[in-house]
Amino acid sequence: MSVLMAAAEPANAAGCAFDAQGDGRVAAVIDARTFRLEDGREIRLAGIEPAVSEKSAANRASALSAILTGRDVTLRGEDDTPDRYGREPAFVFLVSSQTAPAETLVQSELLAQGEALVSATVTDKECATALMAAEAAAREAKRGIWADPTAIKNPESPGDILAGIGRFTVVEGKVLSVRQAGATIYLNFGRNWTRDFAVTISRRVLPGFEAAGIALKSLENRRIRVRGWVEARGGPRIELLRVGQIELLGGN
Repeated sequence: MSVLMAAAEPANAAGCAFDAQGDGRVAAVIDARTFRLEDGREIRLAGIEPAVSEKSAANRASALSAILTGRDVTLRGEDDTPDRYGREPAFVFLVSSQTAPAETLVQSELLAQGEALVSATVTDKECATALMAAEAAAREAKRGIWADPTAIKNPESPGDILAGIGRFTVVEGKVLSVRQAGATIYLNFGRNWTRDFAVTISRRVLPGFEAAGIALKSLENRRIRVRGWVEARGGPRIELLRVGQIELLGGN
């Protein structure tokens, strides 16, 4: 398999070693991606999305609780500007201890357990590679969400993808055609353009794909894996904003 972002090596903390944003002790886990420190700050895990499965939201949050409860953490990131809910995005590292002498990246732990997906927002190549490696290890071992064969959606069943409107989803299949309409390029996975699954790419983001050596037309008849938020525009759609949302897979 040839992928654009994934790596064979296990994820490591150094991959996301951004500037320090402070530290603290975890007081409470709020949801599958958010926790509160004892000083009152709410932290949102950057770079990942919760893995949506048949589990309840409470059970998904329990995976984060098992990692973080009562632990001291160090926060790192490229930007600590709070979101509109006052949550500070960060890559979170467990402070080393006698039982765990090396710093552990919480995002990598969740990915390795199959409890999260790498998001479409990671722009740092080294960090994205580390996170994708952790996700790939869980997928190959069928841990967590990956134990369910429907975790990766099949574009031949557009209804299944459409049922996940508003969710962060992974889809894998063969691109049948690449077409441009106005300022948008479409990677079509079916022959009915109004009903079947398609990936959309705005011309304004094409320089990023070209810089990565990706000619979109060359994707015709190639198997790819894409990730992003499902929208309904007739059929199900995922918009690609960054190169890291697409992986090239072996075979046709």
